[in-house]
Amino acid sequence: MQRITRISIDHNDSTKLALLEQYSLVLSLLKPHLTERTFSIFAIPKLMSNNDYLGWYTNLEGQPILIDNVADESHKQKIKDTLTTRINDIETAIKSIPLNDEQQKLIVSWLPRIKNLANQVFVINDEPVIIFDLEKPVLSQPVIPPVTVSKSFWRWWYWLILALLLLGLLSLLWYFFYPSSSENKVKSVPELIIIPPVLVNKPEPVSKPAPVVEPPKEPQVVATSEPAPVPAIEPEPVINSEEVPKVKPKPKVKNPPNCITQDEIKNNPNPSKMVIVFDNSLSMTATLAESPAEVEQFFQYLSYGYPRYMSEQEKADYQKKMTRLPSRLSTSKSVALSSIDKIQPNIGISLVTLNRCPAANFTQFYDYAGRSILKNNITRLNPSGAGGGGTPLYSGLEKASSMLDGVNRNDYILIISDGEDSCSKNNICTLANYISTQKPKLKINIVDIAGEHKIDCVADMTGGKVYIAQSPKDMIKQMNNAVSDLKINRPVCQ
Repeated sequence: MQRITRISIDHNDSTKLALLEQYSLVLSLLKPHLTERTFSIFAIPKLMSNNDYLGWYTNLEGQPILIDNVADESHKQKIKDTLTTRINDIETAIKSIPLNDEQQKLIVSWLPRIKNLANQVFVINDEPVIIFDLEKPVLSQPVIPPVTVSKSFWRWWYWLILALLLLGLLSLLWYFFYPSSSENKVKSVPELIIIPPVLVNKPEPVSKPAPVVEPPKEPQVVATSEPAPVPAIEPEPVINSEEVPKVKPKPKVKNPPNCITQDEIKNNPNPSKMVIVFDNSLSMTATLAESPAEVEQFFQYLSYGYPRYMSEQEKADYQKKMTRLPSRLSTSKSVALSSIDKIQPNIGISLVTLNRCPAANFTQFYDYAGRSILKNNITRLNPSGAGGGGTPLYSGLEKASSMLDGVNRNDYILIISDGEDSCSKNNICTLANYISTQKPKLKINIVDIAGEHKIDCVADMTGGKVYIAQSPKDMIKQMNNAVSDLKINRPVCQ
């Protein structure tokens, strides 16, 4: 993969970072359904140099040049036609991709950006590659002209519909004003008039029994019995009505004693924040189905070479065995995703990933509504040996601590890793000691997958704990313990 260009970027600009994350998600949704040639028009963005620069990369090989610098106009037009065809292919493919409503809205919202005239287009061996512009507004681009054919089609249907409406209106007028129908209506009216006289005759017999004098004597007898028995019966239904609200408080008992109320969330203007430091290095591809000694032997082979007696097929089989599922990475991702759901909704979460030397990558803080994007970022994690790989743990811890307060509020860091720093010679224990003095309310917990206790000092100096996890069951248990110890997994009261 080669770099096409590099631009400076403000890593504090949350809007641009959100656009980059959306773009990466769009690529992950489109790639399985596009050919390599069609997908090659998308340049791949990567943050560089402590996220101060944004590099655009491609898998195409050759010298990249701007399309505006192509001297031959006919050749330039041919490349533009190729780009238009590729974009049309993408739009066609989108119609057949199974997407949920959220994914559909995301891709549709990005189509204008793909066609944006402000985008830079580079050419590599006559293949166009788009560098998306994050500054300029989206400009329309006339890519698909065949809409003119459909206009005449719809005009024809427009007049047909009007004609049908007129026919329908005439038929209604005929129905209501036709003489036979009016006669029927007149006939129906006298039938209704005949009914009321019958009702008038009925009240006459009612008026005859009215003058009888005996009924008024009877209520006098009832009045003598009213003071005692009648009020005595009335309190019973009142008691029954009071028993009804006693049933309603029962759901409140289901709330655990440590649940967080909505008022508590609203009245806390400065809630805690959390950073997950996630090891995404090549060592995380090792399986959890083998013993730590076998995994260590595997890493020795990767570092110093396989024995001479092993054939190429034996090497391939051995590597497949030592990287089979469940791996450290697959289990860490699934457990991290489930743990995020348990963190109370008023906690903002950021992700710091340890991909390769020299520095770690990081995201913005996501509120409760944005946790789906955070989960997508974790799901897409995939170790790569590009650039030599490595585990920049010192850089990741330094970056995570700088993003948190830890003085005026309790903040938290959760490290998920299988080893120590392999990129920096700086002492991570010294860094942890500095963090503990500068940010006394910053607590760091560690989920140690390898169980080698190489970075225990980071947790010890910040009041945190180390949780050893060397099997899938251990991962689930220890991750839950690590989050529970931070006391940020309070459920919301119902």
